[in-house]
Amino acid sequence: MPENKNLNLTKKDISKKINLRTGLPISYTNKITNDFIDILKTLIREKETNIKNFVTFKIVNKNERLGRNPKNNKIYKIKARKSLSITVSKNLNDNIKDL
Repeated sequence: MPENKNLNLTKKDISKKINLRTGLPISYTNKITNDFIDILKTLIREKETNIKNFVTFKIVNKNERLGRNPKNNKIYKIKARKSLSITVSKNLNDNIKDL
């Protein structure tokens, strides 16, 4: 069984892949990638964002709570915060299972 390794994908990597697939200049693909990510950020801030057959992004408000450091059992107060929830579409999830 192959070993699972994390793949960290950067904007530069995405731009290179777009460049290789389309043949567009790398400067143009960098702009496309940056614009797409900026658009996503704006949409996610405004409301729940769904990209059909791919993924849903949603901002979740987390309440303040108590947490514990398992090493020394010290109790800490974890502040209220916003968190990003990402849900993969059923279609994409089914395709990943087939790999």
